[in-house]
Amino acid sequence: MNSRVAGVCLVALWMLVFSLAVMTGSGIVDWADLLVSGTVSHQIVSEVRLPRALLASLLGGGLALAGASIQGVFRNPLADPALIGISGGAALFAASYLVIVPYSDFMLIGLSASAMLGGVLATGLVLLIGGRQTDVATLLLAGIAINAICLAGVGLLSFLAPEQRFRSVSFWALGSFNHVGWIDVFLGFVVLPGILRLMMLASVLDVLTLGDVEARHLGIQAKARRIEVILWAALITGVSVSLVGIIAFVGLIVPHWVRMTIGARHVLVLPFSMIAGALLLIAADWLSRWLIAPIELPVGIVTTLLGAPLFVVLVARWSRGVWL
Repeated sequence: MNSRVAGVCLVALWMLVFSLAVMTGSGIVDWADLLVSGTVSHQIVSEVRLPRALLASLLGGGLALAGASIQGVFRNPLADPALIGISGGAALFAASYLVIVPYSDFMLIGLSASAMLGGVLATGLVLLIGGRQTDVATLLLAGIAINAICLAGVGLLSFLAPEQRFRSVSFWALGSFNHVGWIDVFLGFVVLPGILRLMMLASVLDVLTLGDVEARHLGIQAKARRIEVILWAALITGVSVSLVGIIAFVGLIVPHWVRMTIGARHVLVLPFSMIAGALLLIAADWLSRWLIAPIELPVGIVTTLLGAPLFVVLVARWSRGVWL
């Protein structure tokens, strides 16, 4: 598929879904009052739907970009940020905050800070276990172990949490945009430095996929660049988890689909993954509000329901040499 045509189609589709997410929902909007400040219709669109759509686009793009970068670093198309413990660490610290700390006006700030701290500490622990070698196999095994421990801790906290907080812990752990406002959107812009830096590392990721020996011959410090990519991915994932909880499958399915349809060069994989990730997450959030309205599903469940079947189909077609 021609990359320019694919890019235009993806952007157009994202704009369409973005418009649908902003203009439609369970709340009734009077289009005559939409541009009149202070009306109910104006508040629904400007204070609820628009920030949700913007944050879903920003975090969806960031998670997909982080996933593509992690897959390039580990030379494994099935890798994603959760595999190296980032999501698990952030979830554990955020769940601990929800269970232990009393409700207050600063709940969001404390929850976000706790989740980001957990993601950074989990990443640091994985790198510490990896030691000086920081080889791919060691980091993957350490990440899987740390992630399993953290998710077990989240399950234990859910079991021990008081009844009035159990739903908050479980719902947040599955991802939700139902509390999002403009403050969350502004906090979400923290991921922009990570997004820009990972984009700049596209050519380095191409070299890293060749292996450490080839990278060294080409003048690339493989270990240092690998750690840098992991830390930037940890920042993006930690911020995402801190704001909306764990969002499954975006960092896994989107880069894999891009590589199978667009190509394997990271100069294409990274930007296309970002656009497709934004599209997937905003569509999933829109569906989470519509499927069993007025009840809202956790968006992590919707991304899994959307991503898992598609992932199976893509792998099956690819294994038979059939391209989309």
